[in-house]
Amino acid sequence: MNGGLILTLNNEKLPKEPLSYWRTNIEFPKFPKLERDIDVDVVIVGAGITGITSAYLLANEGLKVAVIDSDEVLNGTTAHTTAKITAQHDLIYAEFIHSMGRDKAGLYYQANSEALNFIKKTVDEHSIECEFSPQDSYIYATTEKCAKKVEKEAEAYKILGIDGELVDTIPFEIEIQNALVMKNQAQFHPTKYLVHLIELIKEKGGQIFEQTTAVNIETGDMPSVLTTEDSRITAKHVLICTHFPFYEGTGLYSTRLYASRSYALAVKTKERFPGGIFISADKPTRSLRSVNANDEELVLIVGEDHKTGQGIETMDHYKALETFGEDVFELEEVRYRWSAQDLVSLDNLPYIGELTAGNPNVLIATGFRKWGMSNGTAAALLFRDMVLGKENPYEELYTPARFNVIPSVKNLVVENANVVGQLIKGKLDRPEKTPETLSNGEGAVITLDGHRKGAFKDDEGNVHIVDTTCTHIGCEVSWNNGERSWDCPCHGSRFSYTGEVIEGPAEKPLQKYDYKMIDNLTSEDSGY
Repeated sequence: MNGGLILTLNNEKLPKEPLSYWRTNIEFPKFPKLERDIDVDVVIVGAGITGITSAYLLANEGLKVAVIDSDEVLNGTTAHTTAKITAQHDLIYAEFIHSMGRDKAGLYYQANSEALNFIKKTVDEHSIECEFSPQDSYIYATTEKCAKKVEKEAEAYKILGIDGELVDTIPFEIEIQNALVMKNQAQFHPTKYLVHLIELIKEKGGQIFEQTTAVNIETGDMPSVLTTEDSRITAKHVLICTHFPFYEGTGLYSTRLYASRSYALAVKTKERFPGGIFISADKPTRSLRSVNANDEELVLIVGEDHKTGQGIETMDHYKALETFGEDVFELEEVRYRWSAQDLVSLDNLPYIGELTAGNPNVLIATGFRKWGMSNGTAAALLFRDMVLGKENPYEELYTPARFNVIPSVKNLVVENANVVGQLIKGKLDRPEKTPETLSNGEGAVITLDGHRKGAFKDDEGNVHIVDTTCTHIGCEVSWNNGERSWDCPCHGSRFSYTGEVIEGPAEKPLQKYDYKMIDNLTSEDSGY
């Protein structure tokens, strides 16, 4: 697709097809599919910022490293980020002080600040042209309720010694109550940065394989990662950097994470962006930063969070961001639109460390809560020390074996009640649409021969039908008209309109035959 091609949707400014700005105007390296057995020191599953940074660090230590990805490198969450590098992760420090104590809240800030400094140092050391620029980061409140929360967060900054202050204005046509600034944060172009790291990994002898889907792990002193093509990668350590873990062991991650989507527009505005990176304390979220696109400034407008597979029509989220942009900036053009998905843990802190307690050979990083540039880098730095057997001050903080009682008990009940509710809701749904009622370009859940199915009629009038039972644990997927995909409301699996897996935890495509929940336990087509 031509990155500069603007197509209209319903006579509006929104591009017809989703395309991330971070995937345009850059040449991505290509790698083969793994079709043989190999032995390495470390196998890394997932080629986003956590996996690539981990491979770079470990290759620099002289270890034999292999990275595999089920898709292309840098085509997942990392390529659909806002690309802010900051330790200001919404209103989080007052919450962490309350739920985990001052020391652990301070460690979280320290880990993310060190991640920012590592990225800056790496950019400088290798002269990486990735538009890295220091920025002050702001979180602003437009209501009195959120203003009080911002004031409480400012108190947490003082307790933790964070360089920040309350201010009364921000340089936009947004009427605010107050804002909290965190000084000396940054932004960059994530794929330009990581493509350079990939070249450095190759120079150190690292191996990278695309279109290679991991489906299982044989644990032990020398664990093996097994792929859909029956290839085997045996290593001393396995690092799971796949967003949702493709292998859970006995970690029960499906009960401890939920998937959340958000939306982004890259727009041309009539007035210049004043600098800085911004996010609203109020909901729905509004996040802002600028990018330099071929010497032309664009503004990223991001927000509209919701649980995957739940809520309003997805195109309405894009339209809401467009309306916000018109109100604040007066838009000339919407160049790109895309969406992103990330995972949230029970206590809002990422899970980084041993997949299950006492299994030091298999490590996991997940639950970055949409702050993956700093959290993903912090995870890679922790992984390096754990693989090398070095002490790290953040290992206990991030350990997946933790259970922070205050938030975790409540959220465990709420999130799993939501999963059960979505499961039952989908099974009881009796859609009225049939294939004959669909227009070109329309997708919907339909009834076909008395069974619940998913159907999409393409622009040529061809109808693509899939069974709507997710191949992860059997929930019923819903239609996402913004990305033309089938999304699972339980754990965030996403499928193309033909049923192919776009995003896990599901490993197998949606089926064409009448697939039932019990098949997830008995069928080879199950990905559970």
